[in-house]
Amino acid sequence: MTPRLNLRCADCGIRHRAVCARCDETELARLEEVKFYRSYEAGQKIVWAGDELSFVGSVVSGIATMSQTLEDGRVQMVGLLLPSDFIGRPGRDIAPYDVAAASDVTLCCFRRAPFERLLAEMPHVAGRLLEMTLDELDAAREWMMVLGRKTARERIASLLVSVARREASFDMVPRSGDLRLDLPLTREAMSEYLGLTIETVSRQISQLGREGVIALDDRRRILIPDLDRLKRETGDDAIMA
Repeated sequence: MTPRLNLRCADCGIRHRAVCARCDETELARLEEVKFYRSYEAGQKIVWAGDELSFVGSVVSGIATMSQTLEDGRVQMVGLLLPSDFIGRPGRDIAPYDVAAASDVTLCCFRRAPFERLLAEMPHVAGRLLEMTLDELDAAREWMMVLGRKTARERIASLLVSVARREASFDMVPRSGDLRLDLPLTREAMSEYLGLTIETVSRQISQLGREGVIALDDRRRILIPDLDRLKRETGDDAIMA
């Protein structure tokens, strides 16, 4: 783990979507005083469930997973953390989930106690954090529907579309040509997140590839020739009330 990097808030790629999105220069300067960066290699644990969490922060780059382990050893992935997503909760010093780096990850961290004090003095930060939390709640409800009502093929398509939408929000989706997604999740991780077996994940991805809905240029990089066609595979229009 690399504890510190040199990156000014004004130069940050997630600046306009993260918790500091509405901050003015004065507020950014105050956040600079309590922030630091940490980098993690793919596969490295960021936080263990039950540990004291001394910091909160945003994903600057990479993808992390949140998971919970049952007493019998079964693992359920409960969320993905993509760039600009927030780790930790002010007022809660114990981590509820394991957080691990699925790819190389860089975090912009804030020491928890000073950050909590700043929330009372910086309504722009508090308001943005509330907005992000409500968005996370909406996403969780939507994912409950994905896991409860959709077929294996529709679940995989929904995951790919979800990541594609996030990349679109960062203006990373080309206006024409193939959309390329870096999805640094193993088949095992995808199976945990989607509630499927590894064999089912592999079979459905291969089938989508044979039909030309997606293409694989290596194990982790996915090409989407037609995003609208992939959206049709999510089954959203077919879900009945």
